Amino acid sequence: MKKMDRRDFLVTTGALGALASATTRADAKIRVGMLGTQHAHFQGKLKTLQASPDFEVVAVCEPDPAALAEMKKDSRYAGLRWVSESELLGDPSIQLIVVECKFWEAIPLGRKVIDANKHLHLEKPPGSEMEPFRKLVEDARQKKLLLQMGYVWRFDDGLNAAFDAARKGWLGDVYLLRGTIDKDLEVERRPDWARAKGGTFFELASHYVDLVVTLWGRPTGVKSWMRNDTVKDGLADNTLAVFEYPQGLAILTSAAVMAGSGPHRSFEVIGTDGSFVIRPIEPGNKLQVVMREPKGPYRAGWQDVVLPKHVRYVEDFADLARALKNGQPLTYSYDHELLVQETLIRACEA
Repeated sequence: MKKMDRRDFLVTTGALGALASATTRADAKIRVGMLGTQHAHFQGKLKTLQASPDFEVVAVCEPDPAALAEMKKDSRYAGLRWVSESELLGDPSIQLIVVECKFWEAIPLGRKVIDANKHLHLEKPPGSEMEPFRKLVEDARQKKLLLQMGYVWRFDDGLNAAFDAARKGWLGDVYLLRGTIDKDLEVERRPDWARAKGGTFFELASHYVDLVVTLWGRPTGVKSWMRNDTVKDGLADNTLAVFEYPQGLAILTSAAVMAGSGPHRSFEVIGTDGSFVIRPIEPGNKLQVVMREPKGPYRAGWQDVVLPKHVRYVEDFADLARALKNGQPLTYSYDHELLVQETLIRACEA
């Protein structure tokens, strides 16, 4: 199967002029600091950065004293250099800071990074308000600093194959995007998730909002149901959003209480002449494809397609490395990041 050209995924040109003064030598490692450790993606991103030939993790800061004390007891992090926030932000040798925090901390911490004139990888979702995020993005754009959000399936080969087929017309008229992403959430984590109006949808389905916006852009309308149907604590734990487009509908669901939820997570791209079903969404390498007629590498009828397993974070950080070393734009622009946040908030508040 031909792998799609990821330049096809450059949603807008907002990032094109941002890199002229942002490059580093191709043979030099990019010095990285990490700010915050309390997001579930922290460990995976740390390992990815440590294994990459492009990066050197030189310092980590956890602003919360209690969380810091726990991290220092964990043998997995014994080799890390722990520093204060001021040391991290004030180190002129650090070019990139990866922020891994709870969602309501994302904008305040991201703001400190941009104010310190450093490139930013920011964990998703970036707060539950639009204007603070817009200001952060526009300041990064003005300063020619890279800003990349941490949505995890942007470089997934299975999803990209589906989007490639859709863009090339092999699926006919694509009229439906459908995604389900559930979790069996620990009760003690529910209060944190409840701090956002969209609850489970905000935390989980934001990944799928990113995918929908990648393929179809800004929806013409949004309708949603953010219900609390299991533990009666106010968390929106049984959620549905429908995004209207001139060509069709995108339907996303996310619930917080489902045993064995991982293998059930799925994303579908459905057209008049063909469809892709990706289930489970991760590792995302087993696709069910149907074609009315042979198109591209696909034969007529239903077929199973197996691709290499997607490994989280590797391509995202490779994209950052290319941008920093070669002056290339990030695959996902400033304007794309803004549109994802706008669309997510519309769904959570509709």
